[in-house]
Amino acid sequence: MITPLQIKAARAMLEWKQTDLATAAGISEMSVKNVEKGSTDSRVSTLQAIRAALENAGIEFINNDRCEGVVKLRGQS
Repeated sequence: MITPLQIKAARAMLEWKQTDLATAAGISEMSVKNVEKGSTDSRVSTLQAIRAALENAGIEFINNDRCEGVVKLRGQS
């Protein structure tokens, strides 16, 4: 699953505020804040909604044996 740091990095790449991500993911801004703080054990459905929203906006998450936790804009190397 994605980490709070990956979410923050992805938002920064997209120049999104937490409200932008919340709207795109169909969740509350407070949910985004809590996930990014890591203050609660987030629901899988919340993390899936966040990931889907970011991927739909062009973010690519890379997790493999060479790279873990890498976030990039699709089309960039």
